[in-house]
Amino acid sequence: MSGKRSFWQRAAAAPHMVWSVLFIIAPLIFVLYYSFTDSQGNFTLDNIKSIFNQKYVVIFVNSVTLAVIATLICLVIAYPLAYIFSRMRERWQKVAILLTILPLWMNFLITTYSWMTLLEDTGVINTILKKIGLNPIHMINTPGAVVVGMVFCFLPYMILPIYSVMAGLDVQLIEAAADLGCNSFKILTKVIMPMSVSGVVSGITMVFVPSISTFFISQKLGGGTFQLIGDTIEGYFTGTAINYNVGASLSLILMILILISMAIMNRYTDTEDTKGRPML
Repeated sequence: MSGKRSFWQRAAAAPHMVWSVLFIIAPLIFVLYYSFTDSQGNFTLDNIKSIFNQKYVVIFVNSVTLAVIATLICLVIAYPLAYIFSRMRERWQKVAILLTILPLWMNFLITTYSWMTLLEDTGVINTILKKIGLNPIHMINTPGAVVVGMVFCFLPYMILPIYSVMAGLDVQLIEAAADLGCNSFKILTKVIMPMSVSGVVSGITMVFVPSISTFFISQKLGGGTFQLIGDTIEGYFTGTAINYNVGASLSLILMILILISMAIMNRYTDTEDTKGRPML
């Protein structure tokens, strides 16, 4: 029986292994191959060296800056919302979560084009401003518009992991803190925040990674007035100046930066999980 069970376990895992090989391992092998070869297939480090010039450094800095800003805004908005959702009655929690994930059911292209309609110089927002006698504001084709698009598209990915952690918090700990004389601020900082760090770190990871690598949002809401790393990589693979080798090198550097960020945040989470206890 144990042999049959082992066989069926391997059979059940086979589709996952095939998927991983085809769509995870194989693309990574191609990225590594093109990163360290030239157009003739010869080994070279010139692709990696070419990235470390001022042009690409500025692009990386801009990408990281906008991604960090969007992530922080998502955190500031998501944390109180997640707490409010977790304190609702169960029926209303389901409604709140449904409304949170509802934008994820919409097509990503439709969402971005909708924000273009809102933010354009002749768009909905500026039309309303003119109607009430205010001067229109130039919002489209700016870094601010790109950040707005990132926040709207990725905010649910910040709310959901924080909510899942907060919904599992022991209410008795909060009540005990109040009985011991903690006010609302101390309950938040001494009990709720330390116990919700894992959800915060998960949310930061889920927002920061797509924000730093996005290209469609920056193209449409940024209008090509500035480049982010996602735009640059996409241009080397589909643009007029196709260069798989440099594009793969940029992808490799971006992947390393993301892995380093995730490792740091996961280490911080492990530390908080082992040492971070409610301090009443």
